Amino acid sequence: MTPEETFLSIGRSLEGSQQSQMFGKPCFKCKGKAFICLFDNQLVFKLTGDAHQEALGLDGAQLFDPSGKKRPMKEWVQVPFDYVDNWQELAQEAMNYVQSNL
Repeated sequence: MTPEETFLSIGRSLEGSQQSQMFGKPCFKCKGKAFICLFDNQLVFKLTGDAHQEALGLDGAQLFDPSGKKRPMKEWVQVPFDYVDNWQELAQEAMNYVQSNL
């Protein structure tokens, strides 16, 4: 599957998620709050705690900087397609995090 197909499959598999847009990019939200986004064929996750650190520790992962102006969004981690096997779990962690803040 392509990164976009994988993103859509994961987002649609999570109960209570809604497909939407964030910064003009496809995302999934939970009760109006984004938790995953597709950007440059990579998935971006809103995370905290251990899940945030583990995602950031993956080779090539980085804090999400959609503007490219060295102003990363501290809770958002951009994870390369090389780690597609981790995306489902990270998406669930991201959704759980967003739901805990509603």
